[in-house]
Amino acid sequence: MGKPGDLEAARILEQFRQAGIAGSFYLAIELRSLPRRGEERVFPGRLWGGREANGPVFRLEIEDGQGGSRRLILRNGVEAGVWRWAGSQVEQVAPAAAVAPLFPGVEVSAFDLQMPFVYWPVAQLEKLARAFGRPAYSYLFKAPPAFLEQGGGFAAARAYLDTQFNALMQTELVAANGGVLKTFYLVSLKKVGEQYIPRQADYRNELTRDKTRFQVTGAALNLPLPAAAFAPASLAEPWAPPAAGLVLPVE
Repeated sequence: MGKPGDLEAARILEQFRQAGIAGSFYLAIELRSLPRRGEERVFPGRLWGGREANGPVFRLEIEDGQGGSRRLILRNGVEAGVWRWAGSQVEQVAPAAAVAPLFPGVEVSAFDLQMPFVYWPVAQLEKLARAFGRPAYSYLFKAPPAFLEQGGGFAAARAYLDTQFNALMQTELVAANGGVLKTFYLVSLKKVGEQYIPRQADYRNELTRDKTRFQVTGAALNLPLPAAAFAPASLAEPWAPPAAGLVLPVE
């Protein structure tokens, strides 16, 4: 087909920015730490999601299995931000802290789940590539100066968008010298009702080769949530998952 021109490249990217799971939803998740050396660990969690005027928004609650936990709000779009419950108050997370692992030994950060680079202003369609044997648009997003000044840790992010299904197949966090620091792979999708959701994804540290698997074990779609559900102040209280009858197993 050839590489799309600038106007078409911008249209494809904007279409992807508007895509996602329809309505408000809940996912029961596991983060499975798979280091090259050492024992495997499982971190159970809960993820709620929806969309606000500026873009997608998520609430994450994740446990370390030893009494520790994290509660975060992840807001995407042109006014992206991350907030966390700090034990007695809600605090906003600086970009440099957002790229740190959720827990030691986990290759997933708030930044990885939020993916704010999709809205970074300098985006270039590099080429038509292949991801998992399928044709994909390869976009390079250059980190804004403010992100670099605050110690974001990498210079750009690359995303591979499936040309047919508008799905994000793979991402790479890229160092200033062009080397890849971390890779995300969408391993599989699952159809729940009429909606496809991610079932399994891998995050791999390309320096240590350690990996963490993101696994969805249950889903509830089209949930009624209050207007202020994703306000940072809501982090003051943990949320209970939806009633068991609403959560469908994802296998």
